[in-house]
This record gives sequence, C-alpha cells and structure tokens, in this order.
Amino acid sequence: MKIAFDCRYVRTDHHDGISRFSARLVEQLAPLASARGDQVIMLISDLKQLTMLPELPYELISSPTSIREPRVAHQINKFGPDIVFSPMQTIGSRGRKYKLVLTVHDLIYYSHPTPPRQFAWPLRLLWRLYHLSWLPQKMLLAKSDAIVAVSATTKSLILKSKLATKPVYVVHNAADQPVKNPVVVPADQRSRSVVYMGSFMPYKNVETLVRAIAALPDFTLHLLSRISDVDRKRLSGINPQAQIHFHNGTTDEDYFDLLTHATALVSASRDEGFGIPLVESMSLGTPIVVSDIPIFHEIGGDAALFASPDQPEEFAEAIESLTNPQKWQQVSNLSRTQAQKFSWKKSAQDLLDVLVKVAGS
Repeated sequence: MKIAFDCRYVRTDHHDGISRFSARLVEQLAPLASARGDQVIMLISDLKQLTMLPELPYELISSPTSIREPRVAHQINKFGPDIVFSPMQTIGSRGRKYKLVLTVHDLIYYSHPTPPRQFAWPLRLLWRLYHLSWLPQKMLLAKSDAIVAVSATTKSLILKSKLATKPVYVVHNAADQPVKNPVVVPADQRSRSVVYMGSFMPYKNVETLVRAIAALPDFTLHLLSRISDVDRKRLSGINPQAQIHFHNGTTDEDYFDLLTHATALVSASRDEGFGIPLVESMSLGTPIVVSDIPIFHEIGGDAALFASPDQPEEFAEAIESLTNPQKWQQVSNLSRTQAQKFSWKKSAQDLLDVLVKVAGS
C-alpha cells in the first residue's frame, strides 16, 4: 500500500498545533508502515518544510491556499497513492483516483463563533458567516472515504451534529515529551504558582482564572501566550489585587521549567478539541485544574481536578487543595499515569489501522 501524507501544513520555522500533529504522526507512521511492507510519501508545498520533517520520500505540489487546490487531486494522482491522509478537511478532491481520509480537530467555532479579535472586520464577517451553517463542513467531509477525529469527544459531536455520512475514527492528538523519564519536583519545592498556556479567545474564559487567583493572595497566575494590549488591560482590570505575570510569549524551555516548578496547570476553557497542555503538564507530574467539560474528562481522566468554568471559587478551592503535600503527591502520581495514555506512536498505530481498513474497503 502506498500512503501519501499531506504535510503541507507543516511550518518552516516552528510548529503550531496542525504542524506538530502532521510532523509527529508521519514520523511515527513511516516505520510502522514499513514493517508491513507499505510505503509512506510526504506531500509538501515548500522545500523548507523538509527541515521540520523526517527523512522520507516526498513530492512537491501546490500550496493548500493556492487557487489550484480544488483540483490538487490531479497532481496527486500522478504519484499513484492508494490512499491519502490529510490533517485537515479542506484538501481538494475533484478527480481523485485514491482513497481519502480527512481530519476534524474540533467544532469549537460553531458553538463559539466570535472570531479572533486581531482579525480585520471583513475576515471577522466571513468567519461568522462560515460558522452560521453546518453545510460547508458537511460538503467537505462528504468528499472523503473516512474521517479521523482527534478525540472521542470530537467524534461524538460529529455524529451528534450529523456532519458525516462516512465512518468516523478516533486518532488522538498527543504531546511532545519535554523530558525523557523526568524527575518530578516534590511538592515542598514547588512555587505557589499556576500556569495557563493558551490563547485569550473569549471561549478560553481566562477571566475565571483571574478571579480565582484573586482569591488566593499567595499564588501567582502565569499567562504565557502572546497577548494584545487590549486583552492585557481587560484582564488586569478584573481584580487589581490578583497576582498575574504576563509573559507575552515564552520559549519551550521556559514553559517546561515553569510547569516543572508550578503547583498546577489551569484552564477554564468552555470548549476544546483536545488539550495538549494538559498532557504536557501531567507528563511532568504537575497536576491539572480544569473546566468540568467532556473533553477534559477524556484527557484528564481520574487525575484531573475539575471546576465549573462559571465558578472561580471552585477553581480557587481546587488549587488550594493542592497545597496539602499528600494530596499533591497523590494527584501527581495519577497525572503521570494518565499522560502515558497519549503518545504519537500509539496515535500513529491507530492511524495506520484506519488507513489499512479504508484502503481495503
């Protein structure tokens, strides 16, 4: 079987979510496929992408943002793949001569259609119009032979919304392991701080975290991502007494160092497709205090401490409970065990199983 993996969303300088998902999966998929006698080739649109990808055979085709995208299948047909996997759902499929598997990461913006604040108003308008109807999404997914969801929660939403008539499989997202066999810093050497890694979109509900930390005068909330002056002023004004450290961007090294020495990672998000920071934190033995929503139950399992996204006091109580060294150690142990359920190798094996099944159907 010849598998073509669409790597055109891989960035050339640093990974974002889709870029890392693509690069890590194809890296782990190739040896598993080779052991079966299958071949994996990468589809790229820029030779610079190769610096972020494993050394595998590749073919250069047009960019996914090119006007040629609707008919990109004609370019792919020349390479004779039996099946193509795309980490997105927007790849052109007109005239294809191969099986096609698409990916859905989340359906967040149908429930929370407010566009990113930094978008210009025409793009904000188009964003809202696109997410007013399921029809565009349904049309894209109907052109596939199967669909991959990055979580069971997303799969459930796809089925509930009747978005797909094709089979839907789960291939979990995962997280890079920051350290192999990390030494967990004990509770008495941890700072009274909590870490938030994520954007400041409205559905992320960072306001609840600020109100929670205001009730914990000994704690500092570290907000790591880049932030606009407007968002910074808005969050600072919620409670001037809250101890907030705005990092406005951070390196991976500093991020993992903060996680290693923090009491917990926190998220009050109302919706997610997965939750990579949760896995990163748990892998270091750092507890997570998160919203009581289905996706976080799927990722955090019995290791997570849950709070209502509308109740800052519940977040404050959960964080405060981790100041008990015995409680913290218990949750830390559970966290490391839970994190082991998510790995790129396991996800690649799940993906290969899907591709073999679909190609043979």
